[in-house]
Amino acid sequence: MARICELTGKRPIKGSHIWRSGKAKKKGGIGTHVTAITKRRFFPNLQRVKALLPSGEVRYIRVAVSAIKKGLVVKAPKRIWKKEAAAAK
Repeated sequence: MARICELTGKRPIKGSHIWRSGKAKKKGGIGTHVTAITKRRFFPNLQRVKALLPSGEVRYIRVAVSAIKKGLVVKAPKRIWKKEAAAAK
């Protein structure tokens, strides 16, 4: 399953992890030097949320937390269980 937000389209982005050695000049050293660079990925903070879609359908979607904070997600209403209906079945 792809790590993509269904509302905003956020997806993993590429980056680098940079190793440095040495002591900074302002701390009395001769400066820091890059010794290695490895590739890494930054993942969006995706959460599985039960949401009410514009079509009226209620289903689980994977959305970024930034979309939830912005109010782009309408949470599904809680189910109401009726004892009479459950007993009749």
